[in-house]
Amino acid sequence: MKRTIRTTALTVGGLIAALALPTGAAHADTTAPRIDLRVLLVSDGGPSTDAIAAELDAAGTPYTEVDLNRSDRPTIDAGFLADTVDGRPRAKFQAVVLPDDNPFASGSAEMAALAAYEQTYAIPQVDAYTYARPEAGLQYPVQGGYSGSIDGVRADVTTAGKAGPFGYLNGVVPFEDNSPTVSESYAYLSTPAAGADFTPYVDAPIPGTSKRGSLVGEYRHDGRRELVVTFVYNQYQEQFRLLARGIVEWMTGGVHLGASRSYFAVHVDDVFAADDRWDTQLNCTPGDIDCTNGAGTPRPIRMTPADVDYSTAWQKGHHFTFDLAYNGVGSVDQRTDNNGVDELADKLIADRNEFRWVNHTFTHAFLGCEQDTTVVPWRCSTTPDGSTRWVSRSTISDEIATNRAWGQAAGLPLDNSELVTGEHSGLKVLPQQPDDNPNLAPALADNKVTWLAADNSRDPGPRQVGAATTVPRYPMNVFYNAGHAAEEADEYNWIYTSRAQGGSGLCEDSPATTTCLPAPLNTTTGYSDYIVPLETRIALGHVLSDDPKPHFIHQSNLAEDRIAYPVLNGVLGGYRALFAANTPVVNLRMKDIGTELQRRAAWQAALQAGNVTAYRIGTTVTLQAPAGVAVTATLPAGTQLAGTAFGTAYAGEVSGWTPSSGAPLAFTLPTSAAAPSAAAHVKPAPATRPAPHSRVPAGVTKQVPYRPEH
Repeated sequence: MKRTIRTTALTVGGLIAALALPTGAAHADTTAPRIDLRVLLVSDGGPSTDAIAAELDAAGTPYTEVDLNRSDRPTIDAGFLADTVDGRPRAKFQAVVLPDDNPFASGSAEMAALAAYEQTYAIPQVDAYTYARPEAGLQYPVQGGYSGSIDGVRADVTTAGKAGPFGYLNGVVPFEDNSPTVSESYAYLSTPAAGADFTPYVDAPIPGTSKRGSLVGEYRHDGRRELVVTFVYNQYQEQFRLLARGIVEWMTGGVHLGASRSYFAVHVDDVFAADDRWDTQLNCTPGDIDCTNGAGTPRPIRMTPADVDYSTAWQKGHHFTFDLAYNGVGSVDQRTDNNGVDELADKLIADRNEFRWVNHTFTHAFLGCEQDTTVVPWRCSTTPDGSTRWVSRSTISDEIATNRAWGQAAGLPLDNSELVTGEHSGLKVLPQQPDDNPNLAPALADNKVTWLAADNSRDPGPRQVGAATTVPRYPMNVFYNAGHAAEEADEYNWIYTSRAQGGSGLCEDSPATTTCLPAPLNTTTGYSDYIVPLETRIALGHVLSDDPKPHFIHQSNLAEDRIAYPVLNGVLGGYRALFAANTPVVNLRMKDIGTELQRRAAWQAALQAGNVTAYRIGTTVTLQAPAGVAVTATLPAGTQLAGTAFGTAYAGEVSGWTPSSGAPLAFTLPTSAAAPSAAAHVKPAPATRPAPHSRVPAGVTKQVPYRPEH
């Protein structure tokens, strides 16, 4: 039913009565209110509130969104915000997110209701992006401040920010500057207004002055607390990703459902095998199906023992472990051709415990339909009646079992539940093979495989393949058929330049997903100057987005020029320069990533179905979810569950998963995490005029890279 927005002003007493709050002598009652662990997000459709919503979604933190652009939205009034449960006052939301400091019409009853609610229950408010003005605790920018682009600016976390919600950062907050033609970050830099109780948490130099202006700060007034953000952002930009955790921790006081961590895992495919090499003259890969009629001479790329030494030293220096997806036939063939000698395999097997190992099938065979490679692109072979010819169940099973047996004989520390098929084959491949090979699931079951790698660019969500669950992997645009930087740049030019510039024109044919280069890269410097920064930014964006999906490269990228390392150094080095030691990169193996994704899916389903109840009363958090659903929360260090310490430490707090039997779980917070006391009933400040409309640049679009399949 459509609800009518109330336009009459409410008195303070009327608001308190409508909120079902005690008055007068009832204030002596020491019964603490119940605060539900849910965020109220009021959206105007802008990128800033959308970004905060994306952060809450990724972490698994529940929220209720009210879209101001919808005519059928609910009215935000006293009854919407609070009620009474079992005789105890209940605040339905632990925090409020607004598009700016006041998105409503002048004199709005809705803003007055929010102000009274925040005062009464000590509920914090986030102003997702607002104009610097006295109503937000800041001077107008024209009074010695600045308004305009801050692309490429280095902002800093203040001493108060490090001691408060942004203590997980090292201190530097760089603002992106990815395009000279796009204004990516517009901001208002300003100092606190005269007499305002305002604490900057993140600031930057004000151009032309020796002063610094606030970008994120806390404004305390009229018994309320606001986090005032004065720069525009979207969910993909690095500056927001760096600050997103702190925004959520500030608004929730570090007590909320869901958890956020920074994940990075790298799978190295085709280990023991050799990868075919790109031919810079033929613009194809001899030995692979993109070179028609057997054109060219294959020149394989294969790691050496020195490359293994480099990898183990690099891992130790970066506190990181590769997952090596291996094909045993590569060593068998090498020994056959070299009188039983395979120095690479001997070295890898000797150093086997330095890595994690994943079965990649014995010969790297294509396990989907039977391919007809007489045409480009290939197509599925068919029977006379037009039915697809599928690779058999026994062939798939043999590929898995033979490689497993080879690895076990070599003493590789395997987890037999994990599998990466060659080219992720067996799974659907559009447009040629729109369905999974029906023989794949039975063959996986035959070999007790429960985690199956998938290509995120084709199959982005985990899904069931029989009893197995897919684990999507991000392809890096560091090509499997390149061992030298010049080869990578040459192939990149072929893919990403127009036909008029000597390229393939693939980027012209798919403008919705691929962007053509304005000019070909210099093959000597293009890899380091263009490809490495771009691939670093894309991968680091995944790390900063609470995304556990692994990335994958190939053994060829660890050989010869070792072209993968500049990107990996950029990701890990860049991350560690930005984050404090208490917020490390989490490096999981494939089955643990699959488990994390599976738990998240079940948790999100329970939240969306309304089957999770969570609230705080004083220092006790009560959480109830359906039996069999693991629950997740972020709570202060020292929190206990059933008398034992809860969770694991991360970013100054504790978080983790706990199985649910369906009965309520009671978490006991440390006394140092006492809930903020509700302010005395203060007359709400008048609801002033809305914040002026702020310029919102278009921002940066995500690039979806093309990658040659292998």
